[in-house]
Amino acid sequence: MTHKSFSRRSFTASLSAGLIPFTFPEAFAQEAALKGRIKKTLKIGMVRVGKTMEEKLLAAKEAGFQGVEVSAPGFDVEEAKKAVAATGIPIDGSVCAEHWNIRHTDASPEIRAKALDNLKGALRDTKAVGGDTVLLVVGHGKDGPEEEIWKRSIENIQQAVPLAEELGMIIAIENVWNHFCYDHSGGSDQTADKLAKYCDDFNSPHVAMQFDIGNHWKYGDTGEWIRTLGHKRVAKLDIKGFSRAKNEFTKIGEGDLDWAGVRQALIDIDFNGWCAAEVGGGDLDRLKEVSANMDRVLGL
Repeated sequence: MTHKSFSRRSFTASLSAGLIPFTFPEAFAQEAALKGRIKKTLKIGMVRVGKTMEEKLLAAKEAGFQGVEVSAPGFDVEEAKKAVAATGIPIDGSVCAEHWNIRHTDASPEIRAKALDNLKGALRDTKAVGGDTVLLVVGHGKDGPEEEIWKRSIENIQQAVPLAEELGMIIAIENVWNHFCYDHSGGSDQTADKLAKYCDDFNSPHVAMQFDIGNHWKYGDTGEWIRTLGHKRVAKLDIKGFSRAKNEFTKIGEGDLDWAGVRQALIDIDFNGWCAAEVGGGDLDRLKEVSANMDRVLGL
């Protein structure tokens, strides 16, 4: 194809197909603005090579990641500390274990007490290995009316905030499909206003969000959600793809998520921090694919 025959229509089609990413001037500006500001991490369960923690951290490093998130509590803290020292790859944070099943919204005081113990244990163990966030799913809408579980979960989680403050940790609430702070049967024009209000009700800089870029594209404009939550609330990111057209999660970069809008929103809120892959993992080749996909959609 000659330069003359490469029409604007052909150019745009190639761009949309991902053959010529980040070519328009505004895309170059986005790439320059985000490069070096986002560090890539991933969930430890995605690393399906290696038996020891050290081997898994080395695999993540070889794949192009700069950190790893573990599930806490429940991992071997001493082994993890040795692995971090040996590999130079930090454990930047964790995902609170059993938060889907042992919920802060549960009507049972005994279950909520267990959820609180899990969260406190995760905070302590994550801090011990050098991490600074514990990702938390706060509960599920099936546990009661929104007003009721809103109050119940805040009262329970609030009891862990002094420990988070003492340790210099952040309880990072994730936006998930849990029928809470959004309408699960609603359309794609919903806002993040309720999530922002929920986060603010803790009245602490040690409670923020680990905003999942793909989770609510089905329900609203991801870029607008990022802007609504803003710099003070978005502590970290999770990343996956989603297709509204097919109503399914996808590989990062596949589907119809507005990645240009996401990049611009991250620039607008001056985001600078970790972004964790949360997609299907696998062997080293698959991990390298995930890493490359993150580079492509975020302009890294």
